[in-house]
Amino acid sequence: MDFTELIDLAAERLGGAVIVANDDFFAPKENLLKASAPIFIADKYTDRGKWMDGWESRRRRTPGFDWCIIRLGLPGIVRGIVVDTSFFRGNYPEHCSLEGTTFSGVATEQDLTSDDVQWIPLLPQMPLSGDSQNPFPISYEERITHLRFKIYPDGGVARLRVYGEVVPDWDQLKRAGYIDLAAAENGALVLACSDMFFGHRHNLIMPGRAANMSDGWETKRRRGPGHDWAIIKLARPGEIKRVEVDTSHFKGNFPESCTLEACNLPDASIEALTDLTRAWSSVLPRTKLQAHTRHFFDQELSDTGVASHLRFSIFPDGGVSRLRVYGNIVE
Repeated sequence: MDFTELIDLAAERLGGAVIVANDDFFAPKENLLKASAPIFIADKYTDRGKWMDGWESRRRRTPGFDWCIIRLGLPGIVRGIVVDTSFFRGNYPEHCSLEGTTFSGVATEQDLTSDDVQWIPLLPQMPLSGDSQNPFPISYEERITHLRFKIYPDGGVARLRVYGEVVPDWDQLKRAGYIDLAAAENGALVLACSDMFFGHRHNLIMPGRAANMSDGWETKRRRGPGHDWAIIKLARPGEIKRVEVDTSHFKGNFPESCTLEACNLPDASIEALTDLTRAWSSVLPRTKLQAHTRHFFDQELSDTGVASHLRFSIFPDGGVSRLRVYGNIVE
């Protein structure tokens, strides 16, 4: 799987934040993780110079480099980053590098900037191109909670995306009893879907309630036979006890009905899961949905035993803001 198909562990919506930067004279460090795509306004200036939609340090007149420290919204294994230098043409850094570390509990700025922190190299110093998407795969198999992003020697970066696999604190989750097995913050992932023209498939399992219609999974209008679907890899195999299908904000474009099916094939590939027919067992039979409504199901669910993956189908098309699948982990 292309690493950009994974979840952005540093996303603001997941709690990611730039905790500290050594310099952000021209443009604030917080811009680095903004969800929106960067923009350029030709005639916009501040009292410090040209307004830029990114993080930009002043021109360095001494040896060294600039840096910032990022708290991941969801700790996990980093599989790759994209360093977006959009609109930074004569003022982008020549190189960048990335380091990671792992803290338990809440780390303060003082903790993170201490000389005692053991920063692990994740990406060596690599060249950057201006006004470009610069992708870099990363090979490190341990859980990371914080990153130190370095730019050489100075300059501006519009956005940083940090794609990877969520690794929660499983000891804590097990003590909680039932958990949302399909939640991104617990390590679930929407592997594939039939269509996501209006809203990305990952929105289906994001934390919290959807902010608006754009914050859900929405397919285009279907003009032929068939229906739309999404395949979810659960955070851990488990037994499903309760399901929520939330169509909030979808009023004229909610699905007429939905189904939920499960299988227990933890090692199956995406290709195999999309081709399977008989391996899926019905958890929720085809059930009518309503507009702008949170639907809760428990008595309606069939016991299919342990599940590793789900196939969520909507008929014929439309939008769903969130899918919650509560159950207990089975080791």
